Amino acid sequence: MTLIKYSQPGRDIFGKRFSDIMDEFFNDAVATRRDTFVPSIDISETEKQFVIDVEVPGVDKKDIELNIENNTLTISGERKFEKKEDNKQYHRVESHYGTFSRTFSLPDNVNTESINATYNNGILSITVDKSEQQMKKQIKIK
Repeated sequence: MTLIKYSQPGRDIFGKRFSDIMDEFFNDAVATRRDTFVPSIDISETEKQFVIDVEVPGVDKKDIELNIENNTLTISGERKFEKKEDNKQYHRVESHYGTFSRTFSLPDNVNTESINATYNNGILSITVDKSEQQMKKQIKIK
């Protein structure tokens, strides 16, 4: 009778690099967050409007929704992982997929009727005009 050392599948730590072991550990630790992701957002302001740029590469514009209610802007959508059956075996997937939702309170000095959105090369650009009647005005002293 020959004794063969039992090794658990996927647990051969001597045949792996240390960085791969650490990657697996941390990836397993955040596995519960794989069904959502948070797109990066840049918000800027000009004299006449606010500009919100949302990075959503790989998301079809039909999968993005914009809603405004009580001066609160909500951007939501879904980035879908399309696994094609072409005998491809994934060893690592670092891209984030799933649903997302970001909510922003808009200042009182905006015209919510003027919200405009464009989508180009994975960037959703939203512009919100400032209200003319509530814009800051400098008063000259006489």
